Amino acid sequence: MLFNSLQFLLFFAIITLLYFEIPHRWRWFLLLIASCYFYMIFVPMYILILAFIIVIDYGAGLLIENQLNIHYKKIFLFVSLFINIGTLVLFKYYNFFNQNLTDLLQIFKINNALPFLKIALPIGLSFHTFQAMSYTIEVYRGQQKAEKHFGIYALYVMFYPQLVAGPIERPQNVLHQFRAQHFVDWERIKSGLAMMLQGFIKKMVIADRLAMVVDAAYADPHGTNGLSLAIATIFYAFQIYCDFSGYSDIGIGAARVMGFRLMTNFKAPYLANSVTEFWQRWHISLSSWFRDYVYIPLGGNRVGITQWIFNIWIVFIISGLWHGAKWNFLIWGALHGFYLIIERMLNHWKLHFPIVWLKKIVVFLLICLTWIFFRAETVDKAVLILRKVIIKISIGHPIQSPLNRAEMIFSVGLIIGLLLFEKYNLKISPNNPLFWIYFAISVLFCYLFGIFGQTQFIYFQF
Repeated sequence: MLFNSLQFLLFFAIITLLYFEIPHRWRWFLLLIASCYFYMIFVPMYILILAFIIVIDYGAGLLIENQLNIHYKKIFLFVSLFINIGTLVLFKYYNFFNQNLTDLLQIFKINNALPFLKIALPIGLSFHTFQAMSYTIEVYRGQQKAEKHFGIYALYVMFYPQLVAGPIERPQNVLHQFRAQHFVDWERIKSGLAMMLQGFIKKMVIADRLAMVVDAAYADPHGTNGLSLAIATIFYAFQIYCDFSGYSDIGIGAARVMGFRLMTNFKAPYLANSVTEFWQRWHISLSSWFRDYVYIPLGGNRVGITQWIFNIWIVFIISGLWHGAKWNFLIWGALHGFYLIIERMLNHWKLHFPIVWLKKIVVFLLICLTWIFFRAETVDKAVLILRKVIIKISIGHPIQSPLNRAEMIFSVGLIIGLLLFEKYNLKISPNNPLFWIYFAISVLFCYLFGIFGQTQFIYFQF
């Protein structure tokens, strides 16, 4: 069930109304059943994979907490992590590793006997497994009590507003909220609805419109000139941002209407003054996950420069691999790691841009270059696009686009409007007398300019 569909709006309205109508003691059950239904709309069989992960980690949490011997605690944690990572590897990375092994063995004229698996990647599997792993790790660290109520724990993994594409929540933030009794609060409800509407505008008005330019250019990089590819790459930067943050906004807003507070996942990342700051603003739930569970355990920045460089490379290569089983994503992650290493050297030498806005532009363009590898179908096509954008670009080339000039100008206007909206926080408080006028105008804007093709969200594939 896609957020950008009438089916979801009907589902959301029914579940929310029922949530406030039924007794508090049954609300967790309603949300769990609703979440299972929400997920099974995509591919019903995939619910079995989630159920398997839920049972394993629920049991592991109890065993870890009840075990006094630290050695056995580590064993239970290891088993839980192994099963979660193993499930992810099986569905997402097995064929990728097998193909690379096949290519390597062919160099030595050796046939690879391992079979390729004909299995589809369950939607949002990387999100589910990372959220599940954060639970057992936090229980092991003593930062979270093991959840005794199986239904509540299952809801922690399955909660439909953030089920498929995050944010990746920590147990400390949401588990206790499923026990809290939420009442009708009109200010909170208006705030949640406004955030949902913001997400719909990002997805249907901006992201899906920009996608038409991006898809056309990246489908035929050989026949598209450098200027058009450069514009498509900049458009893609905003497409993926509006698509992903739009999903987060809708999910966070839907949860807020019912009284739940999910973590902020984006904070105007393209206004960042550095790549480091970009990662403090982009996909915050994932970047903080890697920080807390990979980067800091490796030593973080409290080590020598050589070890720190190693830590950065490990984190961002894994981050790239998390996004997909392709060399493109590994290169994308490695480039971000390289940027951060160069940034630290520049800071050490105290070399800074004297003009803040110029620094923002340079950071944004560097980020755009990495998006080429993220979006391109293959590494070869990414290199071709990169060469055309950097070397063969010419302002005199005609802009190749499925949109006419007026539509292109409108698209650029949407991007500028988004940046101004985020820079100056142009939101109206729910208790402002003009709120409903602002809300109505936003709904009309979404209706008039939205693309209603019910396109899938980009991060569903991860």
